[in-house]
Amino acid sequence: MIAHVEIPIKLPGLNDWVRELNRSRLAGNTMKQAYQRRLAYYLEVLPELTNPVRITFTWCEANRRRDYDNIAFAKKFILDALVRLGKLPDDNRKHVIGFTDRFALADDYGVILDIEEVTDPSEWEDNRKTKGRKR
Repeated sequence: MIAHVEIPIKLPGLNDWVRELNRSRLAGNTMKQAYQRRLAYYLEVLPELTNPVRITFTWCEANRRRDYDNIAFAKKFILDALVRLGKLPDDNRKHVIGFTDRFALADDYGVILDIEEVTDPSEWEDNRKTKGRKR
């Protein structure tokens, strides 16, 4: 199953969140909670995702001012909102087995989520063996 959600919101970047945290821990948490409530409006249409998921985030920006890593930080707010809404059991490696970030110059800000439920256990990280040194 693939779910497609378009969120027409300019989400804060890492620099924005750090600036709030530097004001106070409460300010940083208040920002996160406010954005999670805004995101809920768009994410509530999703079904409950019981299998692990792989998510493609397409970050739409109206200009080239923000760095990619600064923009993509907002996935933390999105994943936490999915968990808070009960759409994902958790945002750990057992439930989110991977994600891809794509970036697009657009007329306005937003993010597009393409969510794929992975039903084949051989694709889950816990079942794959890696070559090389043991950790």
